[in-house]
Amino acid sequence: MTTTPDSPIGPGIGEGLPGGPGRRPSAGRTTPAPHYVLTEDTPVYVISVAAELSGLHPQTLRQYDRLGLVCPDRTAGRGRRYSARDIQQLREVQRLSQDEGINLAGIKRIIELENQVAALQSRISELADALDGAASALQQREAAVHASYRRDLVPYQQVQQSSALVVWRPKR
Repeated sequence: MTTTPDSPIGPGIGEGLPGGPGRRPSAGRTTPAPHYVLTEDTPVYVISVAAELSGLHPQTLRQYDRLGLVCPDRTAGRGRRYSARDIQQLREVQRLSQDEGINLAGIKRIIELENQVAALQSRISELADALDGAASALQQREAAVHASYRRDLVPYQQVQQSSALVVWRPKR
Protein backbone atom coordinates (compact mmCIF):
# COMPACT_ATOMS: atom_id res chain seq x y z
CA MET A 1 0.00 0.00 0.00
CA THR A 2 1.45 3.34 -0.98
CA THR A 3 0.07 6.59 0.29
CA THR A 4 0.68 10.18 -0.51
CA PRO A 5 2.03 12.62 2.05
CA ASP A 6 -1.39 14.32 2.01
CA SER A 7 -3.29 11.16 2.94
CA PRO A 8 -4.73 10.88 6.44
CA ILE A 9 -2.65 7.75 7.06
CA GLY A 10 0.66 9.43 6.25
CA PRO A 11 3.57 7.96 4.36
CA GLY A 12 3.66 4.22 3.93
CA ILE A 13 6.26 1.93 5.45
CA GLY A 14 9.59 2.64 3.84
CA GLU A 15 8.49 5.89 2.18
CA GLY A 16 10.69 8.84 2.99
CA LEU A 17 13.41 6.50 4.29
CA PRO A 18 16.80 6.29 2.60
CA GLY A 19 16.46 3.81 -0.21
CA GLY A 20 12.70 3.53 0.37
CA PRO A 21 9.96 3.95 -2.23
CA GLY A 22 9.82 7.73 -1.64
CA ARG A 23 13.47 8.21 -2.61
CA ARG A 24 14.40 9.06 -6.15
CA PRO A 25 17.63 7.48 -7.35
CA SER A 26 20.42 9.72 -8.58
CA ALA A 27 20.95 9.99 -12.30
CA GLY A 28 22.69 6.94 -13.68
CA ARG A 29 22.43 4.95 -10.41
CA THR A 30 19.75 2.50 -9.51
CA THR A 31 19.69 1.19 -5.99
CA PRO A 32 17.28 -1.51 -4.97
CA ALA A 33 14.94 -0.57 -2.16
CA PRO A 34 15.71 -2.46 1.06
CA HIS A 35 12.99 -4.75 2.28
CA TYR A 36 11.64 -3.93 5.70
CA VAL A 37 9.94 -6.95 7.19
CA LEU A 38 8.01 -6.37 10.38
CA THR A 39 7.39 -9.47 12.44
CA GLU A 40 6.04 -9.89 15.93
CA ASP A 41 9.66 -10.02 17.14
CA THR A 42 10.71 -6.74 15.53
CA PRO A 43 11.55 -4.22 18.27
CA VAL A 44 9.70 -1.04 17.33
CA TYR A 45 7.95 0.40 20.41
CA VAL A 46 9.61 2.81 22.83
CA ILE A 47 8.84 2.32 26.50
CA SER A 48 6.08 4.94 26.64
CA VAL A 49 4.19 3.35 23.75
CA ALA A 50 4.75 -0.15 25.15
CA ALA A 51 3.42 1.00 28.52
CA GLU A 52 0.31 2.43 26.91
CA LEU A 53 -0.29 -0.66 24.78
CA SER A 54 0.13 -3.01 27.73
CA GLY A 55 -1.79 -0.87 30.21
CA LEU A 56 1.15 -0.67 32.60
CA HIS A 57 3.24 2.20 33.96
CA PRO A 58 6.65 2.71 32.32
CA GLN A 59 8.32 2.22 35.71
CA THR A 60 6.63 -1.20 35.93
CA LEU A 61 8.13 -2.10 32.56
CA ARG A 62 11.57 -1.08 33.82
CA GLN A 63 11.08 -3.20 36.94
CA TYR A 64 10.00 -6.21 34.84
CA ASP A 65 13.13 -5.73 32.72
CA ARG A 66 15.36 -5.63 35.84
CA LEU A 67 13.70 -8.82 37.14
CA GLY A 68 14.10 -10.55 33.77
CA LEU A 69 10.36 -11.06 33.20
CA VAL A 70 10.24 -9.19 29.89
CA CYS A 71 13.59 -8.23 28.38
CA PRO A 72 13.23 -5.88 25.40
CA ASP A 73 15.94 -5.28 22.83
CA ARG A 74 18.20 -2.27 23.27
CA THR A 75 19.22 0.46 20.87
CA ALA A 76 22.82 1.61 20.50
CA GLY A 77 22.07 4.28 23.11
CA ARG A 78 20.72 1.62 25.53
CA GLY A 79 17.08 2.67 25.02
CA ARG A 80 14.50 -0.09 25.31
CA ARG A 81 12.61 -1.20 22.20
CA TYR A 82 9.65 -3.53 22.68
CA SER A 83 8.23 -5.89 20.07
CA ALA A 84 4.63 -7.04 19.66
CA ARG A 85 5.63 -10.30 21.36
CA ASP A 86 7.01 -8.31 24.31
CA ILE A 87 3.74 -6.39 24.59
CA GLN A 88 1.81 -9.67 24.62
CA GLN A 89 4.11 -11.03 27.31
CA LEU A 90 3.63 -7.87 29.40
CA ARG A 91 -0.12 -8.38 29.22
CA GLU A 92 0.30 -12.02 30.26
CA VAL A 93 2.48 -11.03 33.23
CA GLN A 94 -0.16 -8.52 34.28
CA ARG A 95 -2.93 -11.12 33.92
CA LEU A 96 -1.05 -13.71 35.98
CA SER A 97 -0.27 -11.14 38.64
CA GLN A 98 -3.67 -9.45 38.86
CA ASP A 99 -6.16 -12.20 37.97
CA GLU A 100 -4.35 -15.30 39.21
CA GLY A 101 -2.56 -13.72 42.18
CA ILE A 102 0.84 -15.17 41.28
CA ASN A 103 3.89 -13.31 42.60
CA LEU A 104 6.62 -12.08 40.25
CA ALA A 105 9.04 -14.88 41.17
CA GLY A 106 6.35 -17.43 40.29
CA ILE A 107 5.61 -15.64 37.03
CA LYS A 108 9.31 -15.68 36.15
CA ARG A 109 9.44 -19.44 36.80
CA ILE A 110 6.31 -19.98 34.68
CA ILE A 111 7.87 -18.01 31.81
CA GLU A 112 11.12 -20.00 32.11
CA LEU A 113 9.21 -23.30 32.04
CA GLU A 114 7.10 -22.21 29.07
CA ASN A 115 10.27 -21.22 27.20
CA GLN A 116 11.83 -24.56 28.09
CA VAL A 117 8.75 -26.45 26.85
CA ALA A 118 8.80 -24.46 23.59
CA ALA A 119 12.50 -25.23 23.10
CA LEU A 120 11.93 -28.93 23.79
CA GLN A 121 8.99 -29.06 21.39
CA SER A 122 11.15 -27.43 18.74
CA ARG A 123 13.91 -29.99 19.38
CA ILE A 124 11.39 -32.85 19.18
CA SER A 125 10.22 -31.51 15.84
CA GLU A 126 13.81 -31.33 14.59
CA LEU A 127 14.53 -34.87 15.74
CA ALA A 128 11.31 -36.18 14.19
CA ASP A 129 12.27 -34.58 10.88
CA ALA A 130 15.76 -36.07 11.12
CA LEU A 131 14.28 -39.48 11.92
CA ASP A 132 11.94 -39.27 8.93
CA GLY A 133 14.90 -38.32 6.72
CA ALA A 134 17.00 -41.21 8.05
CA ALA A 135 14.14 -43.69 7.58
CA SER A 136 13.64 -42.47 4.02
CA ALA A 137 17.37 -42.79 3.27
CA LEU A 138 17.40 -46.29 4.76
CA GLN A 139 14.45 -47.36 2.61
CA GLN A 140 16.18 -45.97 -0.49
CA ARG A 141 19.40 -47.84 0.31
CA GLU A 142 17.46 -51.03 1.01
CA ALA A 143 15.64 -50.68 -2.30
CA ALA A 144 18.97 -50.15 -4.06
CA VAL A 145 20.40 -53.31 -2.49
CA HIS A 146 17.35 -55.34 -3.50
CA ALA A 147 17.52 -53.93 -7.00
CA SER A 148 21.15 -55.04 -7.27
CA TYR A 149 20.37 -58.73 -6.71
CA ARG A 150 21.20 -60.92 -9.66
CA ARG A 151 18.20 -63.15 -9.87
CA ASP A 152 19.63 -65.20 -12.73
CA LEU A 153 22.32 -66.75 -10.47
CA VAL A 154 20.11 -67.80 -7.59
CA PRO A 155 19.43 -71.54 -7.78
CA TYR A 156 15.88 -72.49 -7.14
CA GLN A 157 15.03 -75.81 -5.54
CA GLN A 158 11.59 -76.85 -4.64
CA VAL A 159 11.34 -78.05 -1.07
CA GLN A 160 9.63 -81.35 -0.70
CA GLN A 161 7.43 -81.77 2.27
CA SER A 162 7.94 -84.89 4.31
CA SER A 163 5.86 -86.46 6.99
CA ALA A 164 8.84 -88.15 8.66
CA LEU A 165 9.10 -87.95 12.41
CA VAL A 166 12.50 -87.48 14.02
CA VAL A 167 12.97 -88.34 17.67
CA TRP A 168 15.90 -86.95 19.53
CA ARG A 169 17.19 -88.60 22.65
CA PRO A 170 19.97 -87.05 24.64
CA LYS A 171 22.90 -89.22 25.74
CA ARG A 172 22.88 -90.20 29.39
